[in-house]
Amino acid sequence: MRSAVELVNSAAAPDSLTSIDDLDGIFDRYGYTGRHDRSDAELHQVRAIRGELRDLLLGDPETTVALINSTLGRYSSVPRLVRHDAIDWHLHAVDDFAPLAHRMLVETAMAMIDVIRADETSRLTTCADDECDGIVLDLSRNRSRRYCSTTCGNRNAVAAYRARRAAD
Repeated sequence: MRSAVELVNSAAAPDSLTSIDDLDGIFDRYGYTGRHDRSDAELHQVRAIRGELRDLLLGDPETTVALINSTLGRYSSVPRLVRHDAIDWHLHAVDDFAPLAHRMLVETAMAMIDVIRADETSRLTTCADDECDGIVLDLSRNRSRRYCSTTCGNRNAVAAYRARRAAD
């Protein structure tokens, strides 16, 4: 989920997924495995799925289920248990040699299955900053996360402070 949120939020200005090195960072940070072409075409494909990922993450449950089923069907997903590197048994639902963008979409769809089944869609919201439409993944125990980034949180804290000072 974290990788999907980062990918979607990378589309906000300023775009933070503009180079192969940026994509390499996401690939490494989130432990993706399998095919990684490190090409401009692959970067373009991953950039192109950000809107679809956003729809998967923020739709109402009925819409999200339809998107999940469509995504899994489109890529002929057949879940299988695998373990590799330091990661114990987990599911892969597409071939390791499928294009990275396809694997990212299918992995997000698979993760959203668990979110839907656990009735935890409220953990995915949009940023409380009026000038931002980033996605917030709230994994806090008390569900208190409101901002997509430290930047948005700090901007709003400063604005609230200045408003209080002006009112005094």
